Amino acid sequence: QVQLVESGGGLVQAGGSLRLSCAASRRTFSYYAMGWFRQAPGKEREFVAAISGSGSSTYYADSVKGRFAISRYNARNTVYLQMNSLKPEDTAVYYCAAADSGYSDYARDYDYWGQGTQITVSS
Repeated sequence: QVQLVESGGGLVQAGGSLRLSCAASRRTFSYYAMGWFRQAPGKEREFVAAISGSGSSTYYADSVKGRFAISRYNARNTVYLQMNSLKPEDTAVYYCAAADSGYSDYARDYDYWGQGTQITVSS
């Protein structure tokens, strides 16, 4: 079992930046690929970014490529999502997730989920 706790959400103006953190409870954190997803009101949960267990490979949705950066610090069991040039359409609840079967951009492939953190981008 892996428990995930996100932090760093909040309200920001368009063009601003935020950094999300996700702390994991498991010592074998580096075993898991980690992903960030988001869900806006009335919409399905969508893939944002993912990172391999070692941190050597990263993947992004086209909508955030060049603006968001995912990273991880395995010694601290933490994954980050740096979000720059935020837009109102980035407003959503952001979730981190862990997958023991490797990277995926499908939510169904992730085994553990955090409780989510709200990001609101004002225009």
